[in-house]
Amino acid sequence: QLQLVESGGGLVQPGGSLRLSCTASGFTLDGYAIGWFRQAPGKEREAVSCITSSGGSTDYAVSVRGRFTISRDNAQNTVYLQMNSLKPDDSAVYYCAAGDADYYCSGIIPFPSWGRGTQVTVSS
Repeated sequence: QLQLVESGGGLVQPGGSLRLSCTASGFTLDGYAIGWFRQAPGKEREAVSCITSSGGSTDYAVSVRGRFTISRDNAQNTVYLQMNSLKPDDSAVYYCAAGDADYYCSGIIPFPSWGRGTQVTVSS
């Protein structure tokens, strides 16, 4: 199973920004679709954003559209999630996931490989 590592979480005030990173251990992310998900206590896991293997297509949950930006730097073997104008409702553990086909971004088939998550807390 592929190993993914998320980083960049932390405590930020409402209106602030964070950039999450998803890196791979032992393999290259090139050729993989990458999704970002989040789960808050007592809530179901929510798809946040997805980027295809080429980076040519991205998708966002309605709740984050216009505030979050997903991007990838295959040379750095990293996928980023830039989060701006953060709100308390964005507080959650954020996970990245990888799949070796772009159809994983459709949400129909679960991503096969997941990281352990990074905590994001938005609070004053």
